Amino acid sequence: MPEPLLQTINLTKSFPVRRGFFGQKRLRLVAVDRVNFSIAEGETLGIVGESGCGKSTLGLTLMQLYDPTSGQVRFEGRDLVGMEPMELRRTRRRMQMIFQDPYASLDPRLTVEQILLEPLNIHNIGTHTERLAEARCLLDVVGLPADALIRFPSEFSGGQQQRIGIARALTLRPKLLICDEPVSALDVSVQAQILNLLRDLQKEFGLTYMFISHNIAVTGFMSRRIGVMYLGRLMEIAPSSTIVNEPRHPYTRALISAVPEPEAHMQQKKRKLTGDVPSPINRPQGCAFHPRCPLRQELGQPEICSQVEPEMKELGTDHAAACHFA
Repeated sequence: MPEPLLQTINLTKSFPVRRGFFGQKRLRLVAVDRVNFSIAEGETLGIVGESGCGKSTLGLTLMQLYDPTSGQVRFEGRDLVGMEPMELRRTRRRMQMIFQDPYASLDPRLTVEQILLEPLNIHNIGTHTERLAEARCLLDVVGLPADALIRFPSEFSGGQQQRIGIARALTLRPKLLICDEPVSALDVSVQAQILNLLRDLQKEFGLTYMFISHNIAVTGFMSRRIGVMYLGRLMEIAPSSTIVNEPRHPYTRALISAVPEPEAHMQQKKRKLTGDVPSPINRPQGCAFHPRCPLRQELGQPEICSQVEPEMKELGTDHAAACHFA
C-alpha cells in the first residue's frame, strides 16, 4: 500500500492562557487534541465541525505556521516537526494554503502581479519574463483576464479575490492544498463557481486537498472522505457517502440534522443539537461531547460517558468513530 502524502500522528496544539486578576493562573487551551489521519495523494479529505472546534488551527499547524505542542506531521514520509528551517522552506513549496477571507489574505498595497510574483521571487524560480508568463497563465487558469495583473485586490469582488488567492497558492505548483473554509465568505452562487473551479484544478494539476468547512453539505460535495471534529478531537472519519447517509457518532448525526430542508415538516422531525461547545480550557471529563449528547440522554445517561474518554474504534472499512455506543 503506498505511503500517504500527508499523515498526522497524535498531533496536539495547545496555547498558554493566564486567568485571574493578576494573571496568576496558568492554564492551557487545547485547540487540537491527539488528531490522527492520513491523506492519499490525489484525494480530498474534508474536515467539518462547529466554529471553535479547532479546524483552522489544525490547518495552520499542518503548515507549521503554528508549532505543534506534540505529535508528528509527516509529509511525503518526512516529519515536518523539528525540521531544519531551510529544509522546511523547500518543503513548503509543495504544500500551500487557501485562506478563509480572501481580502484579508491579500496585501492591499500590492498589485495582483506583485502578489503572484512574490512566491516565485522568494524561491528564486525562473527569470522575470518567465515569472510574468507564469502569472498570466495562472490568471487564465482561474478565470481572470490578463489586465487583472495591474489592478489591486480592492478592485475585485469577493469571488474574484478568492480566485487570486487560489492562483497565488498554485504559483509554486504544490502537491497539497489546505483549503480553510475557502467559500464561507462568498455568496451562494459564487461558492458554486469556486467549488467547481477547485475540482477542475484538482484534475488538471493532480492536487491533493484538505478541505476545511463548517458546512457538511459542501464538504460532502468536495470530499472523498470526511473527518468530523469536536473540541479539537476527531469524532468520526469515514467515506463521504457513509458520513452523509449512515453517520454513527451522535455529533455527526446532529450536524447532518442541521442541514436546512426545503420542506418545513421535514425540518421539524430532525434532531436538534442543544447547548454550546464547552470551553477548550475547561474540557469535560470523559467524552467531550457527553454534556450535549442526545444519545446519552436516550440511554439514561450512562456513567461511562462522563468518566471514560472513548477511543477511536473501527466500525467498518475505512470507518472509525470515538463513541462508546457507536
